[in-house]
Amino acid sequence: MPEVDLVFPRAWVEFADPADDSQVFKCDLTWLTSNWMCIFGQGCQGIYAERPFDGCCTLGAHFSDKDDEKRVKKFVKLLDRETWQFHDAGRKGGWIETDDDGDRKTAVHEGACIFLNRPGFEGGEGCALHGLALRIDRHPLETKPDVCWQLPIRRTFRDVELPDGSAYTEVSIGEYDRRGWGPGGHDLDWYCSGNTEAHVAAQPVYVSNGPELVELMGQAAYDELVARCEAHLRSRSALAIHPADPH
Repeated sequence: MPEVDLVFPRAWVEFADPADDSQVFKCDLTWLTSNWMCIFGQGCQGIYAERPFDGCCTLGAHFSDKDDEKRVKKFVKLLDRETWQFHDAGRKGGWIETDDDGDRKTAVHEGACIFLNRPGFEGGEGCALHGLALRIDRHPLETKPDVCWQLPIRRTFRDVELPDGSAYTEVSIGEYDRRGWGPGGHDLDWYCSGNTEAHVAAQPVYVSNGPELVELMGQAAYDELVARCEAHLRSRSALAIHPADPH
């Protein structure tokens, strides 16, 4: 089945952040209760047809800030030639490059992110930093750049001013679909979040990606989200269901 349309009915819920009364969460229940899962190595076609084994790693990853880069650097030092295919090319800072806008990101080496071990590498294909996390009993969100472990969950912030003069920060938690990549997102040859091939998980996103959501929202807000998602699942016959989910 082809990728579903980008625009379809969604169910959203808003609730105050239990840990910060200046914030309100706006969460896409349709996405968070969907059966999406990462299918890298299990049918993922890659974002570009000519590089089907890259997943979404072809372009490298931009760092969200200096702390993000510093954290990743700490784990890069733990990689060796047996677990990182391009160790020699990446050592001594060669794993970082600057884009045309001056933003820092992981380097692209031989056509894809320098941390992407290619098929046939004895140390295992896929992200070297992800593999490291599994070996040292850490969660990949600790070892990988922020954008890598967040995708395809998208967190955005918006300042909202009400008619009475009060204001709050709206924190949206939703689907990182093609549009999240900017104008170039429409040129991707394949993308997972709206593809039925990737909506095959045994658990909904709010469960399978629980650690990521806790990191993005905080534990108290995540607990509130779980209650809202469970209520949505109980009544989803009357609410929007992600069209890529099995019916």
